[in-house]
Amino acid sequence: MKLVRYGPAGREKPGLIDANGRVRDLSGEVADIGAAYLSDKALARLARLKPEKLPLVRGTPQASLRLGCPVAGIGKFIGIGLNYADHAAEVGAPIPKEPIVFMKATSCIQGPDDPVMLPRGSVKSDWEVELGVVIGTTARYVSQKDALLHVAGYCTVNDLSEREYQMERGSQWDKGKGCDTFGPVGPWLVTRDEVPQPHKLSLWLDVNGQRMQTGSTRTLVFGVAKLVSYVSQFMTLLPGDLITTGTPPGVGLGMKPPRFLRAGDVMTLGVEGLGDQCQRVLAFQK
Repeated sequence: MKLVRYGPAGREKPGLIDANGRVRDLSGEVADIGAAYLSDKALARLARLKPEKLPLVRGTPQASLRLGCPVAGIGKFIGIGLNYADHAAEVGAPIPKEPIVFMKATSCIQGPDDPVMLPRGSVKSDWEVELGVVIGTTARYVSQKDALLHVAGYCTVNDLSEREYQMERGSQWDKGKGCDTFGPVGPWLVTRDEVPQPHKLSLWLDVNGQRMQTGSTRTLVFGVAKLVSYVSQFMTLLPGDLITTGTPPGVGLGMKPPRFLRAGDVMTLGVEGLGDQCQRVLAFQK
């Protein structure tokens, strides 16, 4: 299934995408696409529904119908750094021996096509297309063997980063990762059963129509099962938590000379089978 949350920001309703790419309303079946409805049992119940019998939502998704983040009430937004060897090389960093873990503020989360706003005074804001992993059942000290059983599904993420804040303002990456609007998620949550091989997905990102990033999850340093297992050794992963798994090469920081986002730029990006995003970059506004 492809699960969505549609409507105005802050007033999204739950839905699913039918075989014709239209949104069907799930409000009569679930309160929202959140922690209580991400277990295998809950998702199996939704999968048994006949989409053609659900109310059809007017509008074309991502055109005349806005989509929000497909998961409501994300408790933890966990990032993994330098998780593609070729990306580590382009920014002059060694390949990590263990996953690099950082946190993105949940206040940065937004819909896949909502505008991105540059932080006040920012001159080094950067793009990062990534595979997102949504937790479906509580994971605490889980093995790699069982890790994927705790995954509800996958989504596209743009892990935007302010490089000055991240790398030049002290030792904590979080300051450059959690700026307002720096976490577009979606357009939909694709359930685990429809992504049997999360390590064989292509990723891409364009800025103003120019291809910047092309990659594949085949080249992840640490795969999804390893990441879920590893992070669960340090913190309990709860239903609705989101792990974004790292970006392939082609970020602005790695270009010679570096290139960063400016007001008026347009980013388009996607992950194979998980949907595309499009964001226009705005100057800082109070």
